[in-house]
Amino acid sequence: MTPSFSRPSRPATAALRLLVAVLAVTASAAGATTLQVLAQGKGGQPLADVVLLLEPQGAKAAVKPLAQVEIAQQGRRFVPAVTVVPLGTKVQFPNQDTVRHHVYSFSSAKKFELKLYVGRPESPVEFDHAGLVVLGCNIHDTMVGWVVVSDTPWYAKTPVGGHATLADVPPGSYVLRSWHPDLPAGSTGIEQPVTVGSTALDLVASLPVAER
Repeated sequence: MTPSFSRPSRPATAALRLLVAVLAVTASAAGATTLQVLAQGKGGQPLADVVLLLEPQGAKAAVKPLAQVEIAQQGRRFVPAVTVVPLGTKVQFPNQDTVRHHVYSFSSAKKFELKLYVGRPESPVEFDHAGLVVLGCNIHDTMVGWVVVSDTPWYAKTPVGGHATLADVPPGSYVLRSWHPDLPAGSTGIEQPVTVGSTALDLVASLPVAER
């Protein structure tokens, strides 16, 4: 007797496609690895507030905007002073001081202005171009902050201690870009080539920055 085969039903076909997609993601994740980075200054001291961007050489990887990001004004300062966000992220600038602030940026990556206000602005600011955005207050000249807008999904900011992790990095050739607000004005960061294989990497990012 000749066996007969019927066409799979649509639910079965959908389930099969989902299984294939899950297996593809699992295989991709299995080939990815982790980078541990220590950011150091001139004297070898660990540096906080270093932004690390791992940029692939070749096709860019997709990035996903973050939700509910805030840069507050507290004690006439931007808190946090340094923020890194993926491309397309919308940021709120709540004023938590008892005085009004006038937040602005003239940076080419994002020009915007939030005129004198207290509390929370009606709309967030969308950071839709990659690059460095310098923040200021038109009322308080000593206020300065920085937003680094990343077009790579592998990014981090070092805490006190200088260590940061870049996870789920596929094998390939990259450039690690390290930036700190104490670098000379106009600097796009310190670059170093990185080759990622199947095993975890420990890297040191050295910046010509003195300890604060």
